[in-house]
Amino acid sequence: MSWASITEWWLAELAIDSAYEEVVTPMLLEVLEPARGAIYVDIGCGEGRVMRVVTELGAVVHGLDINPDLAARALPAMVADLLTIPVRDDAYDGVYSALTLEHVADHERFFAEAARVTKPGGVLAVVINHPVWTAPGSTPISDADGEVLWRPGDYFSDGSSEVPAGESTVVFHHRSMADLLNAASAAGWSLEHMIERPHHEFEDQAGIPRLLACRWRLKV
Repeated sequence: MSWASITEWWLAELAIDSAYEEVVTPMLLEVLEPARGAIYVDIGCGEGRVMRVVTELGAVVHGLDINPDLAARALPAMVADLLTIPVRDDAYDGVYSALTLEHVADHERFFAEAARVTKPGGVLAVVINHPVWTAPGSTPISDADGEVLWRPGDYFSDGSSEVPAGESTVVFHHRSMADLLNAASAAGWSLEHMIERPHHEFEDQAGIPRLLACRWRLKV
C-alpha cells in the first residue's frame, strides 16, 4: 500500500467534501462532550481534523494513525496499528474515533483495546457509517427521472467491500448494530447515548440512516 497515495487521495477528498466540518465533527462532539483538561486519544486521527477542534475546546488530545504521512500532520500523534495502542493501561480519560471503526478488521479488539487504555468511568465516542449503509450491496441508485432510490444490501452479512482510494483501495467492514453493541458491552462499555442521521447530500434518502454516533461509558 502506498501511504503517499492514500494521503493525497484523503486530502483531496477533504478539500471538496464539507461533510466532516458540517456533519461528522458536530456529531462526534455531541456524543463526546469533551471536558476541559481531559486527555483523549483520537484513534484514526488522520491529518488531525477532529483533534484540532477538540483541542480548541480545552481538552488534550493525542492522535493515533497507521498512516505516517497523515500522522505527521496531526502532531502530537503516534504511528501504530489502531488495535495496538502503544500506551499504558488507564492512560486516558476517553477515546474517540470518527469514520474509523468500519475500516478496522477486528471490531471486538477495537472495543477491548479502547477499554484497556481508558480510566474506569471514562468515555468512548464513535462516529461511523451506519450499518444499514455499509451492508454489502447497499447503495443509492438513480432512476430514469433522476430520483435517488435505495437498494438495500445483506444487512445480516458480516462481509466487506472495497472502494477506490487513489492508486489503492479502502476496505469497509460491515457489522450489524447488534454485533457492534454486543462487542462494546463485552469489552465493558455501557451505552449512554446514540444518534442516527440520514444522508447529508441526498434529500431522497431522508428516511435511510447514513451516519451513527454513540457514546459509551467504561464500567467501574
